[in-house]
Amino acid sequence: AERLEHLREARGETEVDQLGKKKAVLVDGVILNGPILNSKAGERFVEEAFPIIMEEAIRKATDVNEKVCEWQPPEKLKVLLDLELRDRGEQHQRLLQHCRDAIRYSVKTGHPRFFNQLYAGMDHYSLVARFITETLNPSVYTYEVSPVFILIEETVLKKMVEIIGWKEGDGIFCPGGSVSNMYAVNLARYKYYPEIKENGLSAAPRLVMFTSKESHYSVQKAAAFLGIGTRNVYVVSTDECGKMIPEELEQQVQKAKTEGAVPFLVCATAGTTVLGAFDPLDTIADICEKHGLWFHIDASWGGGALMSRKYRHLLKGIERANSVAWNPHKMLMAGLQCSAFLVRENLGLLQKCHSAKASYLFQQDKFYDVSYDVGDKSIQCSRRSDAFKFWLMWKAIGTCGLEERVNRAFAMTRYLTEEIKRREGFQLILEPEFINVCFWYIPPSLRKMEESPIYWQKLHAVAPVIKEKMMKKGSVMIGYQPHKEKVNFFRQIVISPQVSREDLDFLLDEIDDLGSDL
Repeated sequence: AERLEHLREARGETEVDQLGKKKAVLVDGVILNGPILNSKAGERFVEEAFPIIMEEAIRKATDVNEKVCEWQPPEKLKVLLDLELRDRGEQHQRLLQHCRDAIRYSVKTGHPRFFNQLYAGMDHYSLVARFITETLNPSVYTYEVSPVFILIEETVLKKMVEIIGWKEGDGIFCPGGSVSNMYAVNLARYKYYPEIKENGLSAAPRLVMFTSKESHYSVQKAAAFLGIGTRNVYVVSTDECGKMIPEELEQQVQKAKTEGAVPFLVCATAGTTVLGAFDPLDTIADICEKHGLWFHIDASWGGGALMSRKYRHLLKGIERANSVAWNPHKMLMAGLQCSAFLVRENLGLLQKCHSAKASYLFQQDKFYDVSYDVGDKSIQCSRRSDAFKFWLMWKAIGTCGLEERVNRAFAMTRYLTEEIKRREGFQLILEPEFINVCFWYIPPSLRKMEESPIYWQKLHAVAPVIKEKMMKKGSVMIGYQPHKEKVNFFRQIVISPQVSREDLDFLLDEIDDLGSDL
């Protein structure tokens, strides 16, 4: 009777009353009649939650008149969210309030004045695709459990290979550009020393890889994770714009050889995180070909420029790479996360390198073409359908629509750059090559001060204080950082097509207003 009472709460009165009239089947004290989940109540909850999502997370979260964030310190936020997990479940109305609270106190990354990261904005087609995949909960490893999404991933990868400029290629969607870079290191090592897969690092000589000082920190992490070691990542100097210096790369390769090490990979960057710099890919490709090195390009950030006939020249030489990392969730707004690792030749290298041939998943005697069971190419088992949101968005706006977004982002960047040059108290760090705009705000108290160590010390403190003020106000979000010898400066990123000229004017006005008394 007590168990039936608990079921009444979980499954609804009518269903359990009917169950009570039947002969209950018990195993270890557990009633097995019917499902334990009350689908009707669950459907009602979804129906009640969707209007909240539509109003609070979609409409308001992208409304320029609403706040970008509602800042609360961690200890206070813990109380506001009621985070404690209890023995008994809570009522639906309480759960709906948890949903409202989660949305209210989260940063609205789709807001037109969210400029903080290398992703922003909201694409509604991609969003619907994410609703669908979250509902269906597929894992993209075998055709039998994920037929639609395996075919979609194959189609998207083929198109991305074509856009890069390769005649053929292979690839896989993976969780982020950092993992894509790790794939590149592992694949390159396997190509030159396939015995490492079975025999481990004892079968390898001292391997050395090369990347620039401006490269993403994931390159160092890949070396650490894969047992190559961060000391065997030779860091190549960059010029004043943040580009790798090819002559320095050549010297570093020669140095590694004279030390008795074995160079095997160069990781160039197409769109660095802070300055938005593009390494000279063609020249680096020449060096890689000369020394027989795997050439990987981290185009996680800058790869979106390939969609523009006007700006794809920034990645001239990318077609000579052995592998490319490209994140459509950044500039193209496919939604987090959507990251592709692409390989120039379709020689089955991904499969050979990562395959474990799990007999419970990848049986070779299935009734369909098992070449569509692509999961063994991945280092993961379960894998999300990240290609679907990119595919549906691409279907909705077409290649021309994606190109228009890229071109508009560049145009907005040019406008902001000229405004910074025009306004008193703003100083551009360097002329932007991409859509990263880096600048100082110099408050009135420092404008007539000589550029001494004290001056730079004071200027270093300006950006953090303004950032704190704007976040507590909830008006706008923009990133800042020091860089090499330069003290803290703002880094502005324009991605979302929802951003208007007025939003950029507001950003500069707000910085000036919040920082004028410093």
